[in-house]
Amino acid sequence: MPLSEQITVWLRHWRQGDEAARDHLFAVVHPQLRQIAACLLQGERPDHTLEPNALVNELCLRLFGNQPISYQDRAHFFAIAAQTMRRILIDHARAVVAGKRGGHQQRVSLSGIDGWMPVSRNEDLLALDLMLSKLAVADPRAARVVELRFFGGLEEEEVAAVLGVSAITVKRDWKAARAWLVGRLQTR
Repeated sequence: MPLSEQITVWLRHWRQGDEAARDHLFAVVHPQLRQIAACLLQGERPDHTLEPNALVNELCLRLFGNQPISYQDRAHFFAIAAQTMRRILIDHARAVVAGKRGGHQQRVSLSGIDGWMPVSRNEDLLALDLMLSKLAVADPRAARVVELRFFGGLEEEEVAAVLGVSAITVKRDWKAARAWLVGRLQTR
């Protein structure tokens, strides 16, 4: 059985109360989640207070600590993980900014995703979140594509499955969203 199908089986069994399935799932997805977190944080300054392991640990507490969510499959699990990781990063950035009374904001590299063309090596995470929120008003599906690809590390086919659209539509949304975001971030 392919790993993606096995993950779906473990998700289903965990939802039915099987703790062993949760443990198998955790062991398999933890390295993948850590890789996504490392990509998100690789462009950070050296003294950044949030490390990939800490980000994944917080994510796992939120995903595995409560009642099982009704994940449909692997792609749906990683879509929820992407949303949660984004919230953790934004909450962390806001806490640091609030703690410094408006000091330096946290930075996240946008170069971790193939095809992403960042304006500079380190983009401001809070500005990205604000721009994604604005994009969500203009084009909700394109904003969701960015979230799933950038924060979730999903491939175009997986994003298409989560959103119920074709891979071509995802590719088109990804291209349009990148252009929209880069244009707005360059003018900041």
